[in-house]
Amino acid sequence: MITSTSTASFFDRATGGMAALRQRAEALHQQIGSGERLARSSDDPLAAAQLRQLSRQDQLAGIDVGNARLVRTDLALADNALTSIADQLARVRELAVQAGNGTLNADQRSAIGTEILEIHQQIAGLANARDAAGHALFGGQSTGPAYTLDGAGNAVYAGTSSAGELALEEGQMIARGVTGPEVFGFTSGGAPTDLMASIKLLGEALQGAAADPAQAARDALGTLDTGLDTLSTAQTVIGSRMAWIDITLDRHTQRAEMRAGRQAELGGADIAETISKLQQMMLVLEASQASFARLSGLSLFSQLR
Repeated sequence: MITSTSTASFFDRATGGMAALRQRAEALHQQIGSGERLARSSDDPLAAAQLRQLSRQDQLAGIDVGNARLVRTDLALADNALTSIADQLARVRELAVQAGNGTLNADQRSAIGTEILEIHQQIAGLANARDAAGHALFGGQSTGPAYTLDGAGNAVYAGTSSAGELALEEGQMIARGVTGPEVFGFTSGGAPTDLMASIKLLGEALQGAAADPAQAARDALGTLDTGLDTLSTAQTVIGSRMAWIDITLDRHTQRAEMRAGRQAELGGADIAETISKLQQMMLVLEASQASFARLSGLSLFSQLR
């Protein structure tokens, strides 16, 4: 009975030891394949807690980066639209200079007025340009168009008073864009003025709505110049915001790299070291298996069994 028990204990200890070695070898295999040192939190509770915190920081940063890229795309679209509007406005100013020439006759000025009214329609269309989500670029937080045309063909602002903000990172917010009044509204001659309304009035004046169309064209030059300055200011604001976003994205990239490095330190497996440990483990396992085979084959064990 004692002999049988001793033999069974020997086999149990030997097979248990080799099973443990195989499990450790499999764990090293898994670390090499995944590149991760921790298979479960219990392997290193402190490191696992730090890794969870870094993962949460990655998730929050991902939201901020997504917001920053979205805003930057919308600002770039707004900048492109403003560039097109400025080009159209420069053409209106050129036409106003021509119309102010006293040598033109009424028909020639009327033709210029027709072109200016067509440009008014084009600018109204650009004022309703859409962002990446399909919302009006200059409509603030409104989901509808920024401008509508009333029965007389006047462009009427239909958006909200502010463009709204998005978070770039903790404690930092940025306006999503500029509103129509910020682009087309300004003060000229001490009075509030709307650029699109001024363009429309100029076109109509050249078609006969003014007693002196040539003088009306000359009077409009100051308003058009102020309008160009306002557009330039809006583009400067947008450019500054885009530059700020680029800086913020660079910071996010640097922090992400730092977190990745820390995650590698905490949970990453040193592949070279792990391969070396696996080779040692396999040698120990092979030696254990060989020793067990030799011992179990001795005549003494055969007699004990």
